[in-house]
Amino acid sequence: MIKLEAGERIGSYRVLEFLARGGFALVYLAEDGEGRKVALKIGDVAGGGRYVTRFLEITNQRRPEGISPDETPAEAIFFRQDGVRIDFLDVHEIDDLLRNEARMLNEVRNPNLVQMRECFLHEGRPVIALEYARGKTLREKIRALEGIRLNWFLTIVRTLQKLSKSGSLAYHGDLKPENIVIKPSGSVVMLDPAMRVDERGVITTTPHYNPLLLRESKADVMGIGIMLYEILTGVLPFDEVPWQYAGREQGGEVERMSLSYFLSYPPPKDLNPNTPDALARIVYRCLTVPDYGLADLEKDLVDFLRKE
Repeated sequence: MIKLEAGERIGSYRVLEFLARGGFALVYLAEDGEGRKVALKIGDVAGGGRYVTRFLEITNQRRPEGISPDETPAEAIFFRQDGVRIDFLDVHEIDDLLRNEARMLNEVRNPNLVQMRECFLHEGRPVIALEYARGKTLREKIRALEGIRLNWFLTIVRTLQKLSKSGSLAYHGDLKPENIVIKPSGSVVMLDPAMRVDERGVITTTPHYNPLLLRESKADVMGIGIMLYEILTGVLPFDEVPWQYAGREQGGEVERMSLSYFLSYPPPKDLNPNTPDALARIVYRCLTVPDYGLADLEKDLVDFLRKE
């Protein structure tokens, strides 16, 4: 594990402070020789501790001193013919994921997706220098009871469609409040698209926001629906992930019935009577309608915003 201290130099950067810990990486704030700030992402086998329960972070408790979102990271999902499994990654696998992430980000240029400055080696291991997205995460805004703007989600949906159509990023794969930053200007930046090694059937994602472990744009639609549900109600719609059914084609009555049972959840209006009917319908479609995609979601969000 590479652990850095403030003032230490790594590549052409000087470390300023520790920022965050994710599933497979540590992130440090640093600056280059001209004083420009960057976020340095370095692989870490310890990660954020996958055994810390998400239930310590349910937002209706409104406890700023509670478990940091960094403690509930994405997990490595391995896809097999008989289903999926969660597992730890060794240092070589983590470095492979970081290299793949660097290649992916190098091909993507969009103001609403975090930009990569460079990828370099330190002690033989890859380090990604990323744009430092100054602002507050959506998680921080939820916890502070600050106003949430639906326009932010519309921006995300339109950005994802643009990236998908250009062929530069088929899907984000790990949309959650921790991975969305709102800058002081009000602009939105998405962080940490799911690291993936497609040829080996591995993706890093957060099952509570991608419960069916999808590797397509529908994962992003579900993630947005779950975030809207959480903002409206203060809780997550699903308590667990149906491992025996997720991540593969559905088939057979037992699987269909089990999946239908899993996809049942308390309607947001039951938990928050002030939920607008149109928003409740959007959440329902995001979570339960298989062919409800980004274009459909964009249309529904635009229609809702026009009427408000």
